[in-house]
Amino acid sequence: MRKAIQILVLFCLCMSTLGAQTAEELMALKEAKSAELTALEAQLTDLTGKVDALKTEVSDLTDKITPYPRWDLAAQGNIGFNISNFNDWLSKASPSTSAINIAFTGNGSANLDQKKYFWRNKLNLTLGWQKFDDKADPNDNDFKVASDAFTFSTLYGYKLSKSWALSALAEYRSSVIDNFNNPGYLDLGAGATWTPAKDLVVVIHPLDYNFVFSSDGYDYQSSFGTKIVADYKLEIAKNLTWTSNLSTFLSYKGTDLSNWSWINGLTTNVHGFGIGLDFGLRGNKQEALAAGLTDNPLQTYWVFGLTYALGTNLK
Repeated sequence: MRKAIQILVLFCLCMSTLGAQTAEELMALKEAKSAELTALEAQLTDLTGKVDALKTEVSDLTDKITPYPRWDLAAQGNIGFNISNFNDWLSKASPSTSAINIAFTGNGSANLDQKKYFWRNKLNLTLGWQKFDDKADPNDNDFKVASDAFTFSTLYGYKLSKSWALSALAEYRSSVIDNFNNPGYLDLGAGATWTPAKDLVVVIHPLDYNFVFSSDGYDYQSSFGTKIVADYKLEIAKNLTWTSNLSTFLSYKGTDLSNWSWINGLTTNVHGFGIGLDFGLRGNKQEALAAGLTDNPLQTYWVFGLTYALGTNLK
């Protein structure tokens, strides 16, 4: 019995020693792997820097060998459509009805790049129709305009450097179906344009006059101010793109004469087709006052549907 106890104690001592040795070996292995990881991370950082530098060099070389003039033409649209029909659905106030909603957004651009100057043109159109037909009412079968917005801008810039230019901008905004040019907004101004990246254009025009046209009873006012426009495009992932346009007029006469709009598009694109979401936000105190409102509500719209895209570079 005594001998058995001695053997058991000796076995426990051996296992304890073996465990301690295993822990030391694991610690040494951890330190070796940590050192290897640190070395690989340093190499990755170095390689990432080299890749970014090579991308810049390739872009610069491409720019040098691409002849002028350089035209970039593009068009993109979003079509949303839904239809519904009810017959003798007795739980509804109007048991027999049909409804159709059609929405369309279109964006087009034509940009010219020359060695000493650029000329950028952009158009945005949003239209929508809605039809609600109560079959018990023979007069209730017309389409009504649900959305109606139009913007066109043209920007000319004389290059001072790779990212800065003296520029002049003309931008017109209105409706096209209902109340065309009532109101209508025309911005004419001059200042500078900053292009820090290919897909980012920022216009800063402290000399801008905002013409407002209207034939209604409300007295819309034109004024001098600062015009700020930002165009941005980002490829979030493969075949997924976000485009954004912010246009702001800051009147020198006060916030009641200022206005802004922000139009965005999120689209997928596989061989020119996909699905997309277009949405717009707008604030305009003069329109609110003309509508008899005391506050300035946020104006919004959105369209979700099928998309198409066309584009070409002419060099």
